[in-house]
Amino acid sequence: MREFSVPATATVAAEENLTDMVQANAERFGNAVSFRRRVDGTWVDVTARDFAAQVLAVAKGLVASGLQPGERVGLMSKTRYEWTLLDFAIWYAGGVVVPIYETSSAEQVEWILSDSAARAVFVETDAHRATVDSVVAGLPEVRDVWQVEGPNGDAAGAIDELTALGAGVSDEDARARRREVGADDTATIVYTSGTTGRPKGCELTHRNLLAEVRADVAAFPQLMQAGNSLLVFLPLAHILARAIALCAVYTRVTLGHTADVKNLVEDLQSFRPTFVVAVPRVFEKVYNGAKQKAHAAGKGKIFDAAEATAVEYSQALDAGGPGLGLKLKHALFGKLVYAKLQAALGGRCIAAVSGGAPLGARLAHFFRGVGVPVLEGYGLTETSAAACVNTETAFRVGTVGRPVAGTSVRIAEDGEILVKGDVVFRGYWNNPAATKEALDDGWFHSGDIGELDGDGFLRITGRKKEIIVTAGGKNVSPAVLEDRLRSHPLISQCMVVGDAQPFIGALITIDPEFFPAWKQQHGKPASATVADLLDDETLRGVIQAAVDEANQAVSKAEAIKKFRILPVDFTEAGGEMTPSLKLRRTVVASTYQQDIEAIYAN
Repeated sequence: MREFSVPATATVAAEENLTDMVQANAERFGNAVSFRRRVDGTWVDVTARDFAAQVLAVAKGLVASGLQPGERVGLMSKTRYEWTLLDFAIWYAGGVVVPIYETSSAEQVEWILSDSAARAVFVETDAHRATVDSVVAGLPEVRDVWQVEGPNGDAAGAIDELTALGAGVSDEDARARRREVGADDTATIVYTSGTTGRPKGCELTHRNLLAEVRADVAAFPQLMQAGNSLLVFLPLAHILARAIALCAVYTRVTLGHTADVKNLVEDLQSFRPTFVVAVPRVFEKVYNGAKQKAHAAGKGKIFDAAEATAVEYSQALDAGGPGLGLKLKHALFGKLVYAKLQAALGGRCIAAVSGGAPLGARLAHFFRGVGVPVLEGYGLTETSAAACVNTETAFRVGTVGRPVAGTSVRIAEDGEILVKGDVVFRGYWNNPAATKEALDDGWFHSGDIGELDGDGFLRITGRKKEIIVTAGGKNVSPAVLEDRLRSHPLISQCMVVGDAQPFIGALITIDPEFFPAWKQQHGKPASATVADLLDDETLRGVIQAAVDEANQAVSKAEAIKKFRILPVDFTEAGGEMTPSLKLRRTVVASTYQQDIEAIYAN
């Protein structure tokens, strides 16, 4: 199939904007608990009425500060309640939100604030303030810098300051400003991760994001219900987390925020969400952590049998249903193993939403078999998050689902995925050349390669710019091999190489969390580092087995012939990973040039 379309279930009127949901919730469901925010270790309820009042108060402060309709405001913070509060307050005042990852360097901050011509910027901490202060002298457009955290590290800074500043602005004047904003006005400029160059600003309108919200609500009716709950822990600068958070506000799902993933299990168990949203790496770590814990406790055989049963059970759901024997075995492991995994997610989690990168088929089967189906989707910042998604009623492992409501997907002659619909962005801010290259008669050229099956499910097979062409002329998509390798608990990251080379190779890093348990299991010194064991036969044997397994998915000409284990992991701090955990291939290729050359030395 070359093209598949899904009709819209709801339209976006010209006069609508994203703040309508806040106003409607306050007026019609004022006592509903819209948020639970962490205060001194306790989750405190925030009603829809209270949230709307806070949004209005901060918006009045922004109006009093001189912010004009359409002016851009930077927002640099970890995931926290105030992020969402400021998002809506800036929109309420007629502004445009420019998210900045809180891990961004001074150079990245300078580029984003300069390119967007931001009028003001919110920072969270003293460290963020120092980063902005180091570049703001060269940014004459920036007239205000507000800090969310006050002197005591609490959230009494910018919120209280703007609330006091706006005391002289009438509620009606602020509401008039809100009503000036229409569906086709710019809501946000979201800068891409910059895996292949300088970040580009994706201009998303209120219509784009409202279309995304309504399509997601249609896709997830069981999840997007008033009274359900969602704990957001991904960066809200990432369009996936932000879009799902907007869905939560729109449908009156109680929303919680946490930025400290070190305490994620504790937060999940105390918040007890109905569902979560994450990138595949999070699900890989949940799985690897459970496996590691079981093996360390001498229960490895039980876990491995439970894992195999979960996968078999999920596969059977797609092939006529499980038989009685499998059902009984599945029920037994449900009490012994699956219940503990469900408890780690809070005990009430009925599903998870995944995006941002491919999720391996085995992991998808595992989690569905455990009772927490991971609904994998596909989209980009340019498509306001999900363009396609698996749903509870239309679920096909190994695919990223069908197009969301109001969206069409087409496969071009060269295999590139094209997307059209109200979720597709207006263009790249200040970059007409890039916009012209990406948009053709409303169709967005994604840069990804894929195929549609006969039922309209999309399968991602690679990325155009990542295609490796070997010296023998063989085109190889690294994604298939890399996804399989990353699913191994001992492997953290990998990068397939081989452009213009006689065969395919790979750089592989070891998972620092799983490594200590692996050393203990295999009688290696506890003090040994990865660098100490680069030539260890046992370690190389395990990685070779993982490579052999990955090679089963490709032809002989595409298979990895040689690999190199690296002494350190790829990280965001090291520059090899983006904040959304995507590989910066050019950085890795440059940093580890000698290792790549060593693969092809003999």
